[in-house]
Amino acid sequence: MNKKRMLSGITTTGKMTLGNYIGAMKNFVALQDEFEMYVFVANLHGITTPIDKDILRKNIKEMVTLYFACGMDPKKSTIFLQSDVLEHTQLGWILTCNTTIGELQRMTQFKDKSTKVKSENGTEFIPTGLLTYPALMAADILLYDAEFVPVGKDQKQHIELTRNIAERMNNKFGEMFTIPGDYTPKVGSKIMDLQDPTKKMSKSGANPKGFIALLDDINEVKKKIKSAVTDSENIIKYDVENKPGVSNLLTIYSALKNISIEEAEKFFKNKDYGILKDEVSNVVVNLLEKIQLKFKELFNSDLVDSWLEQGAEKARKLASKKLTKVKNLTGLNYKRK
Repeated sequence: MNKKRMLSGITTTGKMTLGNYIGAMKNFVALQDEFEMYVFVANLHGITTPIDKDILRKNIKEMVTLYFACGMDPKKSTIFLQSDVLEHTQLGWILTCNTTIGELQRMTQFKDKSTKVKSENGTEFIPTGLLTYPALMAADILLYDAEFVPVGKDQKQHIELTRNIAERMNNKFGEMFTIPGDYTPKVGSKIMDLQDPTKKMSKSGANPKGFIALLDDINEVKKKIKSAVTDSENIIKYDVENKPGVSNLLTIYSALKNISIEEAEKFFKNKDYGILKDEVSNVVVNLLEKIQLKFKELFNSDLVDSWLEQGAEKARKLASKKLTKVKNLTGLNYKRK
Protein backbone atom coordinates (compact mmCIF):
# COMPACT_ATOMS: atom_id res chain seq x y z
CA MET A 1 0.00 0.00 0.00
CA ASN A 2 1.41 3.41 -0.98
CA LYS A 3 1.80 5.82 1.90
CA LYS A 4 0.43 9.34 1.56
CA ARG A 5 3.08 12.05 1.35
CA MET A 6 3.60 14.52 4.18
CA LEU A 7 5.89 17.55 4.12
CA SER A 8 7.26 19.56 7.03
CA GLY A 9 9.99 22.12 7.68
CA ILE A 10 12.69 22.44 10.33
CA THR A 11 13.21 25.95 11.66
CA THR A 12 16.74 27.36 11.76
CA THR A 13 16.08 29.88 14.50
CA GLY A 14 16.32 29.24 18.22
CA LYS A 15 16.50 26.12 20.38
CA MET A 16 14.33 23.04 20.74
CA THR A 17 12.82 22.91 24.22
CA LEU A 18 11.42 20.07 26.30
CA GLY A 19 8.00 21.60 25.55
CA ASN A 20 8.66 21.31 21.78
CA TYR A 21 9.74 17.68 22.23
CA ILE A 22 6.72 16.59 24.30
CA GLY A 23 4.22 18.76 22.42
CA ALA A 24 5.30 17.96 18.86
CA MET A 25 8.59 16.17 18.18
CA LYS A 26 7.74 12.94 20.02
CA ASN A 27 4.61 12.48 17.90
CA PHE A 28 6.28 13.74 14.72
CA VAL A 29 8.84 10.94 14.94
CA ALA A 30 5.95 8.44 14.99
CA LEU A 31 4.45 9.93 11.79
CA GLN A 32 7.36 8.71 9.64
CA ASP A 33 5.97 5.17 9.99
CA GLU A 34 2.55 6.30 8.77
CA PHE A 35 3.51 8.67 5.93
CA GLU A 36 6.09 9.11 3.18
CA MET A 37 7.86 11.96 4.91
CA TYR A 38 9.74 14.87 3.29
CA VAL A 39 11.35 17.26 5.76
CA PHE A 40 13.33 20.32 4.65
CA VAL A 41 15.61 22.52 6.74
CA ALA A 42 14.07 25.96 6.16
CA ASN A 43 17.31 27.94 5.90
CA LEU A 44 15.92 30.25 3.18
CA HIS A 45 13.11 31.19 5.55
CA GLY A 46 15.76 31.67 8.23
CA ILE A 47 17.12 34.77 6.48
CA THR A 48 13.80 36.65 6.24
CA THR A 49 15.02 38.60 9.27
CA PRO A 50 18.70 39.53 9.69
CA ILE A 51 20.87 36.76 11.15
CA ASP A 52 24.64 36.38 11.51
CA LYS A 53 26.08 33.82 9.05
CA ASP A 54 27.91 31.84 11.76
CA ILE A 55 24.81 31.68 13.95
CA LEU A 56 22.76 30.50 10.95
CA ARG A 57 25.27 27.74 10.15
CA LYS A 58 25.37 26.65 13.80
CA ASN A 59 21.56 26.65 14.04
CA ILE A 60 21.21 24.57 10.85
CA LYS A 61 23.69 21.93 12.04
CA GLU A 62 22.28 21.82 15.58
CA MET A 63 18.61 21.62 14.61
CA VAL A 64 19.00 18.96 11.93
CA THR A 65 21.29 16.89 14.17
CA LEU A 66 18.72 17.17 16.97
CA TYR A 67 15.98 15.90 14.66
CA PHE A 68 18.05 12.79 13.96
CA ALA A 69 19.01 12.47 17.64
CA CYS A 70 15.32 12.61 18.62
CA GLY A 71 14.47 9.73 16.29
CA MET A 72 14.03 10.96 12.72
CA ASP A 73 15.30 8.14 10.52
CA PRO A 74 17.04 8.88 7.17
CA LYS A 75 15.82 5.48 5.93
CA LYS A 76 12.20 6.44 6.59
CA SER A 77 12.27 10.19 5.91
CA THR A 78 13.79 12.37 3.19
CA ILE A 79 15.55 15.20 5.03
CA PHE A 80 17.38 17.96 3.14
CA LEU A 81 18.43 21.61 3.08
CA GLN A 82 15.93 23.89 1.34
CA SER A 83 18.73 25.85 -0.35
CA ASP A 84 20.22 22.63 -1.81
CA VAL A 85 17.14 22.21 -4.02
CA LEU A 86 17.14 25.26 -6.29
CA GLU A 87 13.64 24.49 -7.53
CA HIS A 88 12.26 25.93 -4.26
CA THR A 89 13.30 29.47 -5.19
CA GLN A 90 12.40 29.11 -8.86
CA LEU A 91 8.88 27.95 -8.09
CA GLY A 92 8.71 30.49 -5.26
CA TRP A 93 9.18 33.32 -7.78
CA ILE A 94 6.57 31.90 -10.16
CA LEU A 95 4.07 31.66 -7.28
CA THR A 96 4.95 35.19 -6.08
CA CYS A 97 3.92 36.43 -9.53
CA ASN A 98 0.57 34.68 -9.10
CA THR A 99 -0.08 36.08 -5.63
CA THR A 100 -1.45 39.50 -4.75
CA ILE A 101 0.03 42.05 -2.36
CA GLY A 102 -3.30 42.10 -0.54
CA GLU A 103 -3.11 38.37 0.16
CA LEU A 104 0.41 38.68 1.54
CA GLN A 105 -0.32 41.76 3.66
CA ARG A 106 -3.24 39.96 5.31
CA MET A 107 -0.92 37.31 6.75
CA THR A 108 -0.96 37.76 10.53
CA GLN A 109 2.66 36.62 10.83
CA PHE A 110 3.75 39.42 8.49
CA LYS A 111 1.95 41.95 10.67
CA ASP A 112 3.43 40.53 13.88
CA LYS A 113 6.99 40.01 12.64
CA SER A 114 7.25 43.31 10.77
CA THR A 115 6.15 45.16 13.92
CA LYS A 116 8.72 43.22 15.96
CA VAL A 117 11.57 43.89 13.51
CA LYS A 118 10.66 47.56 13.41
CA SER A 119 10.68 47.86 17.21
CA GLU A 120 13.95 45.90 17.60
CA ASN A 121 15.85 47.87 14.97
CA GLY A 122 14.28 51.21 15.77
CA THR A 123 14.07 51.83 12.02
CA GLU A 124 11.71 51.30 9.12
CA PHE A 125 13.93 48.49 7.73
CA ILE A 126 11.44 45.67 7.16
CA PRO A 127 12.86 42.96 4.84
CA THR A 128 10.73 42.25 1.76
CA GLY A 129 11.15 38.53 2.51
CA LEU A 130 8.83 38.96 5.50
CA LEU A 131 6.06 39.89 3.07
CA THR A 132 6.79 37.40 0.28
CA TYR A 133 7.91 34.30 2.17
CA PRO A 134 4.42 32.69 2.20
CA ALA A 135 4.81 32.26 -1.60
CA LEU A 136 8.09 30.42 -0.98
CA MET A 137 6.35 28.36 1.69
CA ALA A 138 3.68 27.47 -0.87
CA ALA A 139 6.45 26.38 -3.27
CA ASP A 140 8.00 24.22 -0.53
CA ILE A 141 4.72 22.31 -0.29
CA LEU A 142 3.54 22.25 -3.92
CA LEU A 143 6.87 21.05 -5.35
CA TYR A 144 6.39 17.63 -3.76
CA ASP A 145 2.65 17.05 -4.29
CA ALA A 146 2.36 16.84 -0.51
CA GLU A 147 -1.07 15.62 0.49
CA PHE A 148 -0.65 16.64 4.11
CA VAL A 149 1.24 19.34 5.99
CA PRO A 150 1.27 19.19 9.80
CA VAL A 151 0.36 22.65 11.04
CA GLY A 152 -0.37 24.47 14.25
CA LYS A 153 -2.98 27.21 14.55
CA ASP A 154 -0.50 29.93 13.57
CA GLN A 155 0.25 28.26 10.22
CA LYS A 156 -3.30 27.47 9.05
CA GLN A 157 -3.48 30.80 7.20
CA HIS A 158 -0.41 29.85 5.15
CA ILE A 159 -1.93 26.51 4.12
CA GLU A 160 -5.11 28.32 3.06
CA LEU A 161 -3.03 30.68 0.90
CA THR A 162 -1.12 27.71 -0.58
CA ARG A 163 -4.41 26.06 -1.53
CA ASN A 164 -5.72 29.31 -3.05
CA ILE A 165 -2.60 29.76 -5.17
CA ALA A 166 -2.64 26.11 -6.28
CA GLU A 167 -6.32 26.25 -7.28
CA ARG A 168 -5.82 29.58 -9.06
CA MET A 169 -2.92 28.24 -11.12
CA ASN A 170 -4.63 24.92 -11.85
CA ASN A 171 -7.65 26.84 -13.18
CA LYS A 172 -5.53 29.29 -15.17
CA PHE A 173 -2.87 27.01 -16.68
CA GLY A 174 -4.15 23.42 -16.31
CA GLU A 175 -3.67 20.79 -13.61
CA MET A 176 -0.20 21.20 -12.15
CA PHE A 177 -0.54 21.01 -8.36
CA THR A 178 -1.97 18.63 -5.77
CA ILE A 179 -4.15 20.60 -3.35
CA PRO A 180 -2.63 19.97 0.09
CA GLY A 181 -4.65 19.21 3.19
CA ASP A 182 -3.61 20.47 6.60
CA TYR A 183 -2.98 17.68 9.07
CA THR A 184 -3.52 18.43 12.72
CA PRO A 185 -1.13 16.01 14.35
CA LYS A 186 -1.88 14.33 17.62
CA VAL A 187 -0.76 17.02 20.02
CA GLY A 188 1.33 16.01 22.96
CA SER A 189 0.81 17.59 26.35
CA LYS A 190 1.20 21.34 26.56
CA ILE A 191 4.22 22.07 28.75
CA MET A 192 4.26 25.31 30.72
CA ASP A 193 7.03 27.62 31.91
CA LEU A 194 8.70 26.24 35.07
CA GLN A 195 8.82 29.70 36.68
CA ASP A 196 5.47 30.97 35.41
CA PRO A 197 3.25 27.91 34.85
CA THR A 198 0.42 30.06 33.49
CA LYS A 199 2.48 30.58 30.30
CA LYS A 200 3.63 28.05 27.71
CA MET A 201 7.27 26.97 27.93
CA SER A 202 9.21 29.00 25.38
CA LYS A 203 12.84 29.75 24.58
CA SER A 204 11.88 33.43 24.46
CA GLY A 205 10.52 33.39 28.01
CA ALA A 206 11.63 36.21 30.32
CA ASN A 207 13.34 33.88 32.81
CA PRO A 208 15.92 31.37 31.44
CA LYS A 209 15.07 29.10 34.40
CA GLY A 210 11.58 28.75 32.96
CA PHE A 211 12.48 26.56 29.98
CA ILE A 212 14.59 23.47 29.40
CA ALA A 213 16.43 23.21 26.07
CA LEU A 214 17.26 19.69 24.85
CA LEU A 215 20.96 20.57 24.79
CA ASP A 216 21.04 22.20 28.22
CA ASP A 217 23.76 21.10 30.65
CA ILE A 218 22.34 18.23 32.74
CA ASN A 219 23.25 19.85 36.07
CA GLU A 220 21.51 23.04 34.96
CA VAL A 221 18.42 21.01 34.05
CA LYS A 222 18.33 19.49 37.54
CA LYS A 223 18.60 22.97 39.09
CA LYS A 224 15.79 24.30 36.88
CA ILE A 225 13.46 21.47 37.91
CA LYS A 226 14.43 21.83 41.58
CA SER A 227 13.58 25.56 41.46
CA ALA A 228 10.30 25.01 39.55
CA VAL A 229 7.38 26.92 41.05
CA THR A 230 4.85 24.83 43.03
CA ASP A 231 2.72 26.07 45.97
CA SER A 232 2.59 25.80 49.77
CA GLU A 233 0.00 23.01 49.99
CA ASN A 234 2.43 20.07 49.50
CA ILE A 235 -0.38 17.93 48.03
CA ILE A 236 0.33 16.37 44.62
CA LYS A 237 -2.77 16.48 42.45
CA TYR A 238 -3.64 17.66 38.96
CA ASP A 239 -5.50 20.98 39.14
CA VAL A 240 -4.42 23.43 36.44
CA GLU A 241 -6.42 26.34 37.82
CA ASN A 242 -5.38 26.14 41.47
CA LYS A 243 -2.10 24.21 41.21
CA PRO A 244 -0.56 25.11 37.82
CA GLY A 245 3.06 24.42 38.85
CA VAL A 246 2.34 20.99 40.31
CA SER A 247 0.06 20.14 37.38
CA ASN A 248 2.85 21.06 34.94
CA LEU A 249 5.35 18.77 36.68
CA LEU A 250 2.78 15.95 36.65
CA THR A 251 2.22 16.55 32.92
CA ILE A 252 5.96 16.31 32.17
CA TYR A 253 6.27 13.13 34.25
CA SER A 254 3.26 11.37 32.70
CA ALA A 255 4.28 12.36 29.13
CA LEU A 256 7.81 10.99 29.48
CA LYS A 257 6.71 7.86 31.35
CA ASN A 258 3.93 7.28 28.76
CA ILE A 259 1.31 6.97 31.49
CA SER A 260 -1.92 8.86 32.18
CA ILE A 261 -2.18 11.82 34.54
CA GLU A 262 -4.37 9.64 36.79
CA GLU A 263 -1.64 6.99 37.00
CA ALA A 264 0.92 9.70 37.82
CA GLU A 265 -1.34 11.09 40.59
CA LYS A 266 -1.73 7.59 42.02
CA PHE A 267 2.07 7.08 42.02
CA PHE A 268 2.64 10.35 43.89
CA LYS A 269 -0.19 9.92 46.40
CA ASN A 270 1.01 10.79 49.94
CA LYS A 271 4.41 11.89 48.58
CA ASP A 272 5.82 15.42 48.87
CA TYR A 273 6.99 18.01 46.33
CA GLY A 274 10.64 17.08 46.89
CA ILE A 275 9.96 13.55 45.63
CA LEU A 276 7.84 14.92 42.75
CA LYS A 277 10.73 17.11 41.58
CA ASP A 278 13.26 14.28 42.02
CA GLU A 279 11.15 11.90 39.91
CA VAL A 280 10.49 14.52 37.21
CA SER A 281 14.21 15.30 37.18
CA ASN A 282 15.02 11.59 36.72
CA VAL A 283 12.74 11.11 33.69
CA VAL A 284 13.83 14.38 32.05
CA VAL A 285 17.54 13.67 32.62
CA ASN A 286 17.10 10.11 31.32
CA LEU A 287 15.58 11.46 28.08
CA LEU A 288 18.10 14.28 27.62
CA GLU A 289 21.12 12.07 28.27
CA LYS A 290 20.02 9.71 25.48
CA ILE A 291 19.31 12.57 23.07
CA GLN A 292 22.55 14.39 23.92
CA LEU A 293 24.66 11.23 23.58
CA LYS A 294 23.18 10.58 20.11
CA PHE A 295 23.57 14.27 19.25
CA LYS A 296 27.30 14.26 20.13
CA GLU A 297 27.90 11.09 18.09
CA LEU A 298 26.18 12.58 15.03
CA PHE A 299 27.44 16.16 15.36
CA ASN A 300 31.06 15.04 15.25
CA SER A 301 30.60 12.61 12.36
CA ASP A 302 30.04 12.96 8.61
CA LEU A 303 26.71 11.15 8.79
CA VAL A 304 24.47 14.22 9.01
CA ASP A 305 26.06 15.82 5.92
CA SER A 306 25.81 12.53 4.07
CA TRP A 307 22.11 12.11 4.97
CA LEU A 308 21.36 15.69 3.91
CA GLU A 309 23.07 15.13 0.54
CA GLN A 310 21.12 11.90 -0.02
CA GLY A 311 17.91 13.67 0.94
CA ALA A 312 18.61 16.58 -1.42
CA GLU A 313 19.33 14.22 -4.30
CA LYS A 314 16.03 12.39 -3.79
CA ALA A 315 14.11 15.66 -3.32
CA ARG A 316 15.62 17.17 -6.49
CA LYS A 317 14.22 14.36 -8.64
CA LEU A 318 10.65 15.13 -7.53
CA ALA A 319 11.15 18.91 -7.52
CA SER A 320 12.74 18.99 -10.99
CA LYS A 321 9.89 16.99 -12.49
CA LYS A 322 7.29 19.30 -10.94
CA LEU A 323 9.07 22.50 -11.95
CA THR A 324 9.41 21.30 -15.56
CA LYS A 325 5.65 20.67 -15.65
CA VAL A 326 4.95 24.15 -14.23
CA LYS A 327 7.31 25.82 -16.73
CA ASN A 328 5.72 23.90 -19.60
CA LEU A 329 2.20 24.91 -18.59
CA THR A 330 3.06 28.57 -17.92
CA GLY A 331 5.07 29.00 -21.13
CA LEU A 332 8.42 29.58 -19.43
CA ASN A 333 9.81 26.64 -21.38
CA TYR A 334 9.28 28.09 -24.86
CA LYS A 335 10.38 24.79 -26.32
CA ARG A 336 8.09 22.48 -24.46
CA LYS A 337 10.01 19.55 -23.00
